Amino acid sequence: MTERDADGDGWIEGATHYLPLRVQYEDTDLSGAVYHANYLKFMERGRSDYVRLIAIDQTALAAGPEGVFFVVRHCAIAFLKPARLDDRLQVRTRFTGDSGARLNCTQSVWRGTENLARADITLACVGKDGRPKRLPAILRQAVADLLTDAE
Repeated sequence: MTERDADGDGWIEGATHYLPLRVQYEDTDLSGAVYHANYLKFMERGRSDYVRLIAIDQTALAAGPEGVFFVVRHCAIAFLKPARLDDRLQVRTRFTGDSGARLNCTQSVWRGTENLARADITLACVGKDGRPKRLPAILRQAVADLLTDAE
């Protein structure tokens, strides 16, 4: 573990978040490859850790007066190569923009220089009643700052 990842949440360079992980036995299927649904779990960890590192507390947002949550509205994923037991992987996450109740990002899973999977994901912000809610101002500003810093 490096200094920049001492807490296990990964790190941010430019506008991209990097999350290292290792494939565990529980991540694999009968063939020994990572089960396809687990790439989505890896990506969820990447998004959650990214948001945490930009000082957005999802638990506080959910418990707060607006009571907002994030749900995946759309996911287009391409599985390019399999990962296997004990592989060291890196999940890369980059927010690409927001509008109203939506937040867009691109994510990919890498093994060294090999891109194993990539996805375009749209998140929606919803209230406790399940209806769309505008993204919280603190999140919109954090994403805008990241996109500006990366230019």
